[in-house]
Amino acid sequence: MNNKKIVLAFSGGLDTSFCVIYLKEELGYQVHSVVVNTGGFDQEELNEIEKKAYALGVASHTCIDQTASYYQESVKYLIFGNVLKNGTYPLSVSAERVCQATAIANYAKKIGAQAVAHGSTGAGNDQVRFDMIFNILVPNVEIITPIRDLKLSREQEIAFLQKHGVEINADKALYSINKGLWGTSVGGKETLNSKEYLPEAAWPTAVTSTDSQKVEISFLQGQPVALNGVSMEPTKVIQTLQDLAQPYGIGRDIHVGDTIIGIKGRVGFEAAGPIILVKAHHTLEKHTLTKWQLNWKEQLGSFYGNHLHEGQFHDPIMRDMEAFLESTQKNVTGKVFVELHPYRFVILGIESDYDLMSNEFGSYGEMNNSWTGEDVKGFSKVFGNQTMIWHLINNKEK
Repeated sequence: MNNKKIVLAFSGGLDTSFCVIYLKEELGYQVHSVVVNTGGFDQEELNEIEKKAYALGVASHTCIDQTASYYQESVKYLIFGNVLKNGTYPLSVSAERVCQATAIANYAKKIGAQAVAHGSTGAGNDQVRFDMIFNILVPNVEIITPIRDLKLSREQEIAFLQKHGVEINADKALYSINKGLWGTSVGGKETLNSKEYLPEAAWPTAVTSTDSQKVEISFLQGQPVALNGVSMEPTKVIQTLQDLAQPYGIGRDIHVGDTIIGIKGRVGFEAAGPIILVKAHHTLEKHTLTKWQLNWKEQLGSFYGNHLHEGQFHDPIMRDMEAFLESTQKNVTGKVFVELHPYRFVILGIESDYDLMSNEFGSYGEMNNSWTGEDVKGFSKVFGNQTMIWHLINNKEK
């Protein structure tokens, strides 16, 4: 019995199937496969992945359900920060990978593994996220990445598996799909260039809803806690809203961004639930927070999202920013009313006991109850006084 333990982040696809056989047969490891569920797998899919892992000859297979902790540790703060990278992308995959890598590292410590492995290639962000988090959390454990290190083609991987008696469907899927709690990413030939858009057939959810409908989202201190008056856990709100809105084709887009390794990249995504929740939450904040709360939240939310996207979840500055974001949510409580239409949605308005747009103090452009016209005359002079002085001094010669 080989006693060298290696924990493999396993999805059941071609790359991680290759990793099992290679690590076991070529490197002599006892392979312990782990799938980390962050809300993207149902029980039937998890059963199939487990069956495949044991068929490949792993010593053990474990499923770690991180859906609730993924929300509490990452997604919650993406909502608090209204995070949409480059104004577009809700970090559907990047935040999820950080959660998965952390769970893998902790499991490796738990079973006393000598090594960890993942199936990332050398071309994307995931290799950095996994490597960095492993280096932080299990610095004395070796990291092995067969796909990246061997630089094998898909055809070579298939041939290797067949040589070891493992039959793999050689038909390459046109699109790679990654589904999680916070949205689904879609990659294909169109996302490899700068001008093409994904065709209708590429999107995982078909557009079948055509009649508009109204949705009521309730927030309690920034967290979504009810949908259409029905109380539920935040993760359930996200999943239910996603199921309700995605058939409208809402939340489809292509994100273009700077990768960790310094190249530009494109990825398609469908994330109706996350996009609606971020926009609804932001609208509620615009009614319940002050100007400077909103100003600093916008800056810190952007930094927080980018740092998380680049795998820096364990940097202590993240806990500092989370404390700030949490503090801003004390009065972000109320209902947001949304109307769904094919390929779009409308934020109709909000209702909150903390609404600063109370007509008790005046109505913008109509009437005020807190000051007089004479007050405004004096305020305007004081407010522009320094700029007036600058113009007088610097325009003397003119």
